[in-house]
Amino acid sequence: MDFPLSYIKYLYHFHVDRDYFECHEVLEEYWKDHGMERNSIWVGLIQLAVSYYHYRNNNRKGAIKLMNRVLLLLQNSYLEMDRLGIHYPELIKILKDSHQKMRKNQPYKAINFPIKDKKLYILCQSYCNEKSINWGNPDTNTPVQILFKHKWRRTPNSKKHENKTSV
Repeated sequence: MDFPLSYIKYLYHFHVDRDYFECHEVLEEYWKDHGMERNSIWVGLIQLAVSYYHYRNNNRKGAIKLMNRVLLLLQNSYLEMDRLGIHYPELIKILKDSHQKMRKNQPYKAINFPIKDKKLYILCQSYCNEKSINWGNPDTNTPVQILFKHKWRRTPNSKKHENKTSV
């Protein structure tokens, strides 16, 4: 399978700079451009990134709410996740473990997708190599510009900060 560049960028942001806000932006644009449904697997991936954005920023309520949606959206997505090069059972286990940690108010810890498709992994590595960055950042020293990116986002016609929720 050929993987969309937007998906590679999503995985890059999720695993390298841990810019979950940018994950949302990149994949939401792809999702909208392709006229997909609100129950699409892409929406699940977008909401997953937003859940981790909230989790890292100690918004447990928002993180849990979105993770509930993610688990619901992805519950029967074995074939789609397989086509996206992800080991579905392992991903669901990781997400359920994270969900429990969120509910128990345990501290945020970055996760990695269990990528099983060698071509996908090579594409991700190549994308990282172009930027001279290593895959799988443990997310121990994230810059404030990424942690609170929503506060600096500006609309094209406004100088005010925008808090936008789309998906």
